Amino acid sequence: MTNFFPITINDVDALMPIETACHSHPWSEKTFKSCIGGRYFGSFIKNNDDLVGFYIGEHVVGEVTLMDICVSPDKQGNGFGKVMLNHFIDEAKRIEATKIWLEVRAKNISAQMMYINSGFVETDRRVGYYPSASGFGYEDAIIMCLSL
Repeated sequence: MTNFFPITINDVDALMPIETACHSHPWSEKTFKSCIGGRYFGSFIKNNDDLVGFYIGEHVVGEVTLMDICVSPDKQGNGFGKVMLNHFIDEAKRIEATKIWLEVRAKNISAQMMYINSGFVETDRRVGYYPSASGFGYEDAIIMCLSL
């Protein structure tokens, strides 16, 4: 059974290993904690009591931004990313957001396809935005939007 739980400061220690495993340049614990409460919202997902992943969103002036979404590498490919994205979209609607924004690495084709299949469209590109995973050079960020 899959369940969502709101993220609190007390959850950060359990979520940091997923953050670290999913990103070549992960958030620090300090950054993660700064994205809890106030204008930020997030949930983590458990499947049969196994921690699967989480998302963090930011709500500003009627629009939300998907700041981070991670599925534990050993749980990827099982549809949990889509389940979390749908939960995030539902939360955005609940708080009456009119648009959802996100950035995705240009090389992350599977994430781009998930977003496109959920109705997001590419609106812009930030050239050389992300440091490359190898540490040499930079990678573009694709900016996507979903109107609600």
